[in-house]
Amino acid sequence: MPIRELKRVVVTGLGALTPIGNTAKDYWRALCEGVSGAAPITHFDASKFKTQFACEVKDFDVLDFIDRKEARKMDGFSQYAMVAAEEAVKDSGLLETAFNPDRVGVVLGSGIGGLLTFQEQVLEFGAGDGTPRFNPFFIPKMIVDIAPGHVSMKYGFRGPNYSTVSACASATNALIDSYNLIRLGKADVIVSGGSEAGVNESGVGGFNALHALSQRNESPATASRPFDKERDGFVLGEGAACIILEEYEHAKARGAKIYAEVAGGGLSADAYHLTAPHPEGLGALSVMRAVLEDAEMKPEDIDYINVHGTSTPLGDVAESKAIVKVFGEHAYKLNISSTKSMTGHLLGAAGAIEGLAAIMSVKEDIVPPTINFSTPDPEIDQKLNFTFNKAQKRTVNAALSNTFGFGGHNASIVFKKAE
Repeated sequence: MPIRELKRVVVTGLGALTPIGNTAKDYWRALCEGVSGAAPITHFDASKFKTQFACEVKDFDVLDFIDRKEARKMDGFSQYAMVAAEEAVKDSGLLETAFNPDRVGVVLGSGIGGLLTFQEQVLEFGAGDGTPRFNPFFIPKMIVDIAPGHVSMKYGFRGPNYSTVSACASATNALIDSYNLIRLGKADVIVSGGSEAGVNESGVGGFNALHALSQRNESPATASRPFDKERDGFVLGEGAACIILEEYEHAKARGAKIYAEVAGGGLSADAYHLTAPHPEGLGALSVMRAVLEDAEMKPEDIDYINVHGTSTPLGDVAESKAIVKVFGEHAYKLNISSTKSMTGHLLGAAGAIEGLAAIMSVKEDIVPPTINFSTPDPEIDQKLNFTFNKAQKRTVNAALSNTFGFGGHNASIVFKKAE
């Protein structure tokens, strides 16, 4: 049996809808400027909740993108995915060139899917007389896989189509799956990324019950403070990002612009706890070693790590320990930053917007900052360069993006300059 030659995979399109920018360009600019997306919640009355703020998408009207009849068939997470996908597909120029729709896929991640739809339908049933009256779109709006389904139907993309669900690692899992499908020759192009719309009563209440969210209600903009001693939990975010991954020769043949190349992907499990990371960062350590092996890179080949960095007491310590163990002395020459300090935590969509940030850092040779730092944590190695409070210019030949999810799911991906 002949050995299959692995194909090269590049990035040819970007789209984003985030708490700090409603396009990929605006999102990247806000990241570099250190803008916080956290503010009091407007989606519902949060006055009785322990946490009363979040990183919501702002100045967004779905009817600017999707007609009312179609929008009513979608939960917010699908709407966000459709908007990000539209921008990414347009940015790629794919529709203006010849392509085989049977070899264009859609693989998107989401940790929760249609949480608001589920909440609304159950509340309506509970408020009634017990007669089962459910919206006929209840299930199609709620299920996680429906977002890639909507995207494929809009564009007629008939290639691989499914969702990945691994909590906060979901979108990075989607990117890695897409990368593998293309390099194995199963597809030419895949619309990948993730979406999430968890800023609602169930989302905030559920994470409050876990004691996972910051309660800095008096100062939302400074609440997400990764690696700072005063951090008290993450800030819930929402939105989506889509990244067009494409086989290199296919992209070159149609004259596509290339942002970066995917160098490798890694996966691991903590096998430790439902919600807490291994205290020594063993899962994070193994996934970073796995991605370097897959990319055939040495630790010193990495210039920037966009860390998971959620601003939780345990998580930030564990990840920083793992970085030192994996990268050794080179760890102190790296730039590290947590863009969650600005966007909050987009759960299943985190890997998509953070992967986009890593791609742009490679393209632009800029490392976005970790904002809100003021007090060093003695448990975290202060010799590491966390790019605190201000973006830094440096050559970024390769950037690694980490995402870790409840259940111990870990996924890392590396992007590099395309030769």
